Amino acid sequence: MLLRRLPLSLLIILGLVILTLTAASSIVIGPMSISMRDSFTGLSPWASDLPEHIQMVIHQIRLPRTLLCMIIGAILALSGAVMQGLFRNPLAEPGIIGVSAGAALGAALAIVIFADIGTAYPLLMNIAAVPFFAFLGGALTTILVYSLGTSKFGTSVSVMLLAGVAVSALSGAAIGYLNFIADDQMLRDLSLWSMGSLAGATWSSILLAAVTLLLLFTVFMYHAKGLNALLLGEAEAGHLGIDTQKLKRRMIILAAAGVGITVSISGVIGFIGLIIPHLGRMLCGPDHNRLLPLAALLGALLLTAADMVARVAVTPAELPVGIVTAMIGAPFFIYLLFTQRGRI
Repeated sequence: MLLRRLPLSLLIILGLVILTLTAASSIVIGPMSISMRDSFTGLSPWASDLPEHIQMVIHQIRLPRTLLCMIIGAILALSGAVMQGLFRNPLAEPGIIGVSAGAALGAALAIVIFADIGTAYPLLMNIAAVPFFAFLGGALTTILVYSLGTSKFGTSVSVMLLAGVAVSALSGAAIGYLNFIADDQMLRDLSLWSMGSLAGATWSSILLAAVTLLLLFTVFMYHAKGLNALLLGEAEAGHLGIDTQKLKRRMIILAAAGVGITVSISGVIGFIGLIIPHLGRMLCGPDHNRLLPLAALLGALLLTAADMVARVAVTPAELPVGIVTAMIGAPFFIYLLFTQRGRI
């Protein structure tokens, strides 16, 4: 309760301090031991004093991976917070209602269909074809699930959850078939993100994710007032002058775009969008003007910490980060189902 009384500015400052320390630790931790001093030296103008192999590990592997962790975590947390606000239910989350599975199917289709293009033009594949198909898959899935769960009586989250289960099952079957017909190179590409991994971080993927985060954050914050009005109900929001249908369509498409791009870059990483909005509301309340920036910060922090665990949990091998977030998120989801019984 004490944390809830803290002003947003103090929460943001505390979060930034913890995130900075976590990011610094992320550069230090890994199969190859690098001291904190060498890590900071490697990021400074005096990096030439370090051995070349340490500089390579810092600049080509750990720094890009850490930056991508923070950006992807922020996008997933923002998308989850917006979806929970739109559907006015704490169980709404891109992975649970099938959006991530639809985006994964779209990305898998792009990898298999455009395999030859990917070999010749890998940059075009990574920043155009795969993100577009992932977005398309996520958007179509979102529209389908929302349409199935919405009637003249309102939106039923129970129906949406069931629809999400069905969509996830169908997407899983389709991805399994694509794995069956894929050649060795396609299988390798599919395996990089099938369980969620940030090992393939590149500066081009960081740029794409950063631009996505900036656009999503700007638009979501612009519509924070509308999201707050929706918490009162669609009729009440309409009386306040909010075009609810236009707002819902815009937010759903943008959230699907964010999830689709994260899936195309890092694979399916679930439960970030479920856990973080709850934690944010515990700390600052349901006001989206306060919740969205705090959720972005906490999402970056959680995924960066989870990625560190993934790197050291089964050393010298590496655990997919999607498994770590699932191990955290699944018990939390069960807890939510238990507390929400009779309300959905």
